[in-house]
Amino acid sequence: MKMTLASLAVIGLLGSAHTLAAEIDVTITNATKNIYFTPLLVAAHSDSVFLFRSGETASAEIEAMAEGGDISGLSSVATNAGAVVAEDPAGGILDPGQQATASLDTGNADRLTITAMLLPTNDGFVGLDSWAIPSAPGTYTISLNSYDAGTEANDELAASMPNPPFINFGSGGTGVETTVTNNKVHIHPSNLGDSDPNGGLSDISSTTYRWLNPVAIVTVTVK
Repeated sequence: MKMTLASLAVIGLLGSAHTLAAEIDVTITNATKNIYFTPLLVAAHSDSVFLFRSGETASAEIEAMAEGGDISGLSSVATNAGAVVAEDPAGGILDPGQQATASLDTGNADRLTITAMLLPTNDGFVGLDSWAIPSAPGTYTISLNSYDAGTEANDELAASMPNPPFINFGSGGTGVETTVTNNKVHIHPSNLGDSDPNGGLSDISSTTYRWLNPVAIVTVTVK
């Protein structure tokens, strides 16, 4: 039987049978040249809880995060599932080359999930999916990929994306895509962009807002 996000939240409330209480510091570094991260959600939870899964349909909460940077729904789902949650450790947008740290007392939690929208994208996000938190003290490094939520066509038009003042959009593009080609969570193909600020297919500059994976580096210190 396929488990829904709501069902998993109920399972998460039951907790894990073992205790792994540990204090951890989670440092997220934006490793891109010119892509921005919206407020981050960092959650330590049981191994029965999944906030997103590659190859599966995104929940409404993932859609809200990936299309508009809204982590409130994901935070509520995770908290209701017994997770230890840190919201927005960067205090807003995490700029390229910058880092933010969240400190968590994991309690019984043995998995770590991280999400944040990528700007500028239609429904792209950086993600860590239920990474197993080591029990041994030490420092661990993880490379994070970008994901496409599969909830919106990657038309790359300014009208379809958040328009913060630090993003320079073109205008008059006709759209890279008109329909969703993969409606499951999947690795993001990156922005295509173009070199025409007043036309072409995209309103995104191909020389400014393209990227390659990984888009973030995470350092976890288990104390």
